[in-house]
Amino acid sequence: HRDLYSENIREDIKGADFMNSKTTSEKLIQFIENSPSAFHTVETIKFLLLKNNFSELCENKHWHTTAGGNYFVTRNNSSLIAFSIPENPLAGMRIIASHSDSPTFKIKENPELRDAAYVRLNVEGYGGMIMSTWLDRPLSAAGRIIVSENGKLVSKLVNLDRTTLVIPSVAIHMDRTANGGHAWNIQQDLLPLYGTADDSLSFIDAVAAAAQVAPENILGHDLYLYSRIEGTLWGERHEFISSARLDDLQCAFAAFRGFTAGKKEKHICVYALFDNEEVGSATNQGAGATFLKNTLTRISRSLGYSYDETQAMIARSFMISADNSHALHPNHGEYADPVNAPRLNEGIVIKFNAQQKYATDGFSAAFFRDLCRRAKVPTQTFTNRSDIPGGSTLGNISNTKVSMPTVDIGLPQLAMHSSYETAGTKDIAYLVTACTAFFE
Repeated sequence: HRDLYSENIREDIKGADFMNSKTTSEKLIQFIENSPSAFHTVETIKFLLLKNNFSELCENKHWHTTAGGNYFVTRNNSSLIAFSIPENPLAGMRIIASHSDSPTFKIKENPELRDAAYVRLNVEGYGGMIMSTWLDRPLSAAGRIIVSENGKLVSKLVNLDRTTLVIPSVAIHMDRTANGGHAWNIQQDLLPLYGTADDSLSFIDAVAAAAQVAPENILGHDLYLYSRIEGTLWGERHEFISSARLDDLQCAFAAFRGFTAGKKEKHICVYALFDNEEVGSATNQGAGATFLKNTLTRISRSLGYSYDETQAMIARSFMISADNSHALHPNHGEYADPVNAPRLNEGIVIKFNAQQKYATDGFSAAFFRDLCRRAKVPTQTFTNRSDIPGGSTLGNISNTKVSMPTVDIGLPQLAMHSSYETAGTKDIAYLVTACTAFFE
């Protein structure tokens, strides 16, 4: 296997070229390449935290934290919360939350479907992807396996790290309606081709070989497809970036760089990365779980604060929920709100929704705009057309467990939930700058 962490990611990210949008975007591409699944994303962040002198805590053990310390905790190996405690932390908490997952296909148990000619993998949809964008492109599988080692259950990352799958489309000669719109049936149309019927290597054997374990020791797995098309910068001035999983690894990456670079001298500063946003967040490791609430409470109580002091600290806190937003489409401007239609490379998007699918209100919007104005970062606004309902994100969901003023923001992008998405390179640098200022 190639080293999971390239030298470009290994470097100490403190003091990096935050306003160099091309450099920042190139590092984002490296980060996405190292993050083919939510489990790999958390492992990459974990590696960088350890490199920057953070200590790991475990939810099932006693916490002993001190003022001036830096810590992180994971749940399910797919969600992570990191935090830094200043010398006098009663000023409140500053939190940025994003998510580690993206729409894809999850590989089912008993994954192989064999017939007289081919071996296909049995998959089901994870999240609301644009299904047609997964056809006719190089795919592979990554995630984690659970194995038995010396009488214990152990989680291991696995990435086949080579093109092993393709979902072939039907030729136009056989399906004359192919260009006239299509209703996709995952079980019929979108099962990836793995091999021919006489192929002796089973998929699970290939996974076991990649993880260097015996196939019979694999007792469970969470494996997903991912596109192997590399991210790229393009345009005459490299003004665009296209890659898989920009939603939401673009925000996760920028928020993390800001978290690491910020001085964090006044507030307890928290970086939260949740799994399962694309399927509603109502899981053990999602924003709708108790992970954030438990962590904030344990931070306060381990510092010796009473229940009353803890609740007062949370009430003085503020959260940024960072998840990408829709940009004005170059060919379909009719889908955008007449005046709240963000453009690529024109700044961070503040998201509003009257049905509270976003947590932004007048106060939280003003707080964030003031922060960006001081940091000289441009902002934009997004609302859906009043006759086109939109999606939701993790801000309002996490507020049902631990409530505080929250703003929903994101970076404008095109082709959201495609297997290959597009955004602006300047906007990444804008978000890094704003997050750094937030954590000052």
